[in-house]
Amino acid sequence: MATGGGPKPAAYVLLFVNLVLFFIVTVIAAWAMNHGMERSRETASVLSIPLRIFPIYFPMGNMATGFFVIFSLIAGVVGIATSLTGLHNVFQWDVPSLHTAAASSLVSWCLTLLAMGLACKEIELGWTSGNLRTLEIMTIIVSATQLFSTCAIQAAVEEAIAEEIDRTRGRY
Repeated sequence: MATGGGPKPAAYVLLFVNLVLFFIVTVIAAWAMNHGMERSRETASVLSIPLRIFPIYFPMGNMATGFFVIFSLIAGVVGIATSLTGLHNVFQWDVPSLHTAAASSLVSWCLTLLAMGLACKEIELGWTSGNLRTLEIMTIIVSATQLFSTCAIQAAVEEAIAEEIDRTRGRY
């Protein structure tokens, strides 16, 4: 069993923080997706032909908004699933479960980095509403906390492997 000061408590705290942050990202991205779908028909009707038929047009923000909202929503949902399963896997504290948590955490971090890159592009293009700025900031913050969470889970994997080696050496 792990001691109180190792990577296990850090992984728990970071996974819980990520769960809350990914939930916030998912809620804001879902709102933006709903708002975009409700208003895009009336707003896109006055645009020229190439923009009118563009499948990812959002009436708020700029031309990067559609991609950003979609990838933020995907990253948020995957992040919630990763955080929940990661909490379960860290609770089990055996090597296969921790490897599963580390792999899913890495996938979630990669998706979050993709959404963060689109957030940076949207910031560069400018002209976004307050809700989209909140989503941009939350995406950037959650990409950093997901990196820390991935590192903490990897440290937990290494500690669990060391504990298992110590146990097997103690038996012989």
